[in-house]
Amino acid sequence: MELRIRGERAVLAGPGGEHAREVDPHKLAIGSDLAQALHEWARVASAVTAVSGGESAEHGAAASVVSQRGRQLAGRLAAVMGTSVRFVDPVTGVDTVVDPPSRERAVTSRWAERLVGPPGSRNEPTPWLTGLTVSAFVAAVVVVAMLALAGALARETNGWLALIASVVVSAGIAPSLWLIRRMPILRWVAYGAAGGVLVAWFGVLVIALNAV
Repeated sequence: MELRIRGERAVLAGPGGEHAREVDPHKLAIGSDLAQALHEWARVASAVTAVSGGESAEHGAAASVVSQRGRQLAGRLAAVMGTSVRFVDPVTGVDTVVDPPSRERAVTSRWAERLVGPPGSRNEPTPWLTGLTVSAFVAAVVVVAMLALAGALARETNGWLALIASVVVSAGIAPSLWLIRRMPILRWVAYGAAGGVLVAWFGVLVIALNAV
């Protein structure tokens, strides 16, 4: 099997050289994540190779990343398909054949997964004390900030403007909190900020209604 780039899309071809039939990765049983990663890599590789003045440091760094990512994806593809994958580096033109993991290594990996679970699923101790401390601190900062903002606007203008400002602030930080909610360290910040927003809204409503 050969990994190629056509335009800005990745394609997979069987034996037969340039005349071999090319297939979209999404049509093969390799998983949607790997297929999407192949297309994203092809799009970036096409953009890097299309840039003129390739001797610059920035271009060299980007080309190195593209080459490394391509070899990594070829290795994943070989492991999933169970066959060798021919990979021609779109930047350097180097022709490489990536072989699938050996049978002994695959058997060892399966036994390891049975014992400790697949990679990324191993249970690690959760730093509850540190994490909850961070969450409590962030929640307190958010509550104080939102109540101070609502109180200042209610005094200087009216309660409706304080309410609208609080809605804008809550809607503004919601996407960021959603993105970091599963990150190992930043999730505690997200939990604290989300809890602070919820608690602060009780005070915001009281301030806004009293100022109306």
